[in-house]
Amino acid sequence: MCGIAGFFDPAGFNADEAAATANRMANAIRHRGPDDSGVWVDAEAGIALAHRRLSVLDLSPSGHQPMHSRSGRYAITYNGEIYNHHDLKKELERASSSAMQWAGHSDTEVLLACVERWGIEDTLKRLTGMFAFALWDRASRTLTLARDRMGEKPLYYGLQNGIVLFGSELKALKPHPAFQGVIDSGAVAMQLRYSSIPAPHSIYRRVWKLMPGTRLSLHGVGTGATELPEPIPYWSLRAVIAEAAGNSFIVDEVEAALQLEGLLTDAVGRQMESDVPLGAFLSGGIDSSTIVALMQAQARGPVKTFTVGFQEQAFNEAHHAKDVARHLGTDHTELLVTAQDALAIIPELPELYDEPFSDSSQIPTALIARLTRHHVTVALSGDGADELFGGYNRYLAASSILSKTARIPLSIRRRVADKVNALPDTALDFLGRPLGMAETALKMRKFANVLAARDADEYYQRLITTIRNPYHLLKARGDTPANQNPCLAISDFLHDPELRMMACDALTYLPNDILVKLDRASMGASLETRAPFLDHRVVEFALHLPLYMKIRRGRGKLLLRKVLGRYVPDELIERPKTGFAVPIGNWLSGPLKEWAEHLLRAGRLRNEGFFDAEAVRALWQEHVSGRRSHPHQLWAIVMFQAWLEREQNT
Repeated sequence: MCGIAGFFDPAGFNADEAAATANRMANAIRHRGPDDSGVWVDAEAGIALAHRRLSVLDLSPSGHQPMHSRSGRYAITYNGEIYNHHDLKKELERASSSAMQWAGHSDTEVLLACVERWGIEDTLKRLTGMFAFALWDRASRTLTLARDRMGEKPLYYGLQNGIVLFGSELKALKPHPAFQGVIDSGAVAMQLRYSSIPAPHSIYRRVWKLMPGTRLSLHGVGTGATELPEPIPYWSLRAVIAEAAGNSFIVDEVEAALQLEGLLTDAVGRQMESDVPLGAFLSGGIDSSTIVALMQAQARGPVKTFTVGFQEQAFNEAHHAKDVARHLGTDHTELLVTAQDALAIIPELPELYDEPFSDSSQIPTALIARLTRHHVTVALSGDGADELFGGYNRYLAASSILSKTARIPLSIRRRVADKVNALPDTALDFLGRPLGMAETALKMRKFANVLAARDADEYYQRLITTIRNPYHLLKARGDTPANQNPCLAISDFLHDPELRMMACDALTYLPNDILVKLDRASMGASLETRAPFLDHRVVEFALHLPLYMKIRRGRGKLLLRKVLGRYVPDELIERPKTGFAVPIGNWLSGPLKEWAEHLLRAGRLRNEGFFDAEAVRALWQEHVSGRRSHPHQLWAIVMFQAWLEREQNT
């Protein structure tokens, strides 16, 4: 796992100046690769590649990057892991007319050999792994940027003053003198709506995220160019979803569970390869417990596992992880953090996430990454299982809620929702007190929100949206529309609302939120994370499963439960899903109040020009007064404000 950066200016440049600039770009993401660095430039061709290395496979100088192919035709700066590189190496050796000589045993060297043998397109289709890379072809003077199928590894690119800049994070682009950094107000609206900025957009104009499963080939981009070609998909999750919709596996559940176990066992085994210490995140839930169980079944000794819990018992699930670890026999480490521990990391979040990002579970994710890095360099995670096998609560409740609310006319449902939302939190909490409900007001407002949904698709959109109409709070609309819905066409071929929601989450929420959160938190601690559920063979298998093998009678992940049941007894994992929650609302009106007030001052908001100061202040006053809680909406706003403050000070 590493960090990459570079630029392409066909007009050419001074070699020494370009090397110095590329080095500064790489050093801006030193946390992604603290073990080694390298720069390569071709001044005449106008290409500069830079690299920061986190040594995981082949710790010798043979793994140094940027790396050149044996013929010298190709140069690459590469971030990621190719899990089937041993298989590819054997295939190359069988296809070669003479014995192949290898300088080392890195997957980067194998990747370059594959490109020389089969070309970039065929090579990408053969890869199993997570990656982002920039490949320079000296013969055709073509730069190719490529990203893995599911979007595990990030890759930003931009056209700034006619020069193409690229890097693993936005901060890698900023040291180049051509970088402009003009904020797109439309992207701000998207962040307020979804808590992240969906690909291909970024917070800056004319800077994009390369979409998962695509490559972008650039040849002869001239000085003063204003447009870049569209990326080309070599694999499409949307296409797999469409194909699977009419071709679900009709097999016995026992047989399907055996097939899934085989695929996951192979994926986990491949991802356990490492020349440095390796472990796993363990929350005690189904996803991480399955990964750890399959790791322990293949390991020679106890697997190192890690969990983080909060001293506030309402948010602490660390004891569940401890029970699973004890049953599986892992070497378990637990970190119980206080509110002060969590609050201490908040000022670092804008630097860590690099563009506005406001999923509050970013806090515990960053904490567990730091804990884990004290012990290992690589950690496996259970990310991706919820979207593929039906784990989120919104899937489990969909049919029940939709079938019941459909019997009530929409006009009546919306009047009821309006009346609920008109009540103060104190009144809603009073109503829920006899039922022993915690956070009654938030739960009742959430129910009112979905009660007013017209249909299943609106139900889903209301649940995933942080601020439904961000333009009520913003002064400018910007270039990027905030209400884009990349899932609209899915309803044409997926009729079950649960399957539509899962597909939409896999296309959007997973790469734009979950994997961003995981990558920045882990790489910020110089920790490599791997997600076996996102092996594309597992993904394709899961998408072909019928709904009844995932969700039935309000229970999710049914097939995954069957796999885990061979290793862990049901009583250790059968409990409601809670997620990685933090009490962000209480913190904003308590220990974070002064910090948030500083960021939300009316004069400041007016001077910056992004927000309607009066609308934001009204929202803030409602929250701190206790009349109505707005934890997630305010977190989205203050995280943008904290990012903007960092932006203005750097």
